[in-house]
Amino acid sequence: MMEIHKYSNGDLNVIWQPQKCIHAGVCVKMLPNVYNPKSRPWIKAENASSDELKNQIRQCPSGALTFELNTEK
Repeated sequence: MMEIHKYSNGDLNVIWQPQKCIHAGVCVKMLPNVYNPKSRPWIKAENASSDELKNQIRQCPSGALTFELNTEK
């Protein structure tokens, strides 16, 4: 089964699948306030708007990052 981690900014859930990640670093370069591999948790979705997150996630070359709208508010 694929390992999945979710991180929310309230409106949007960032979904990370580590097995798919190729460590291209696009996420860290685009949104360093959100993605910090040295921190735990390493994704702080609350540090960006939903539009900023969606734009960055669409640039992920491996598909390890996806998103869903948070309907559990």
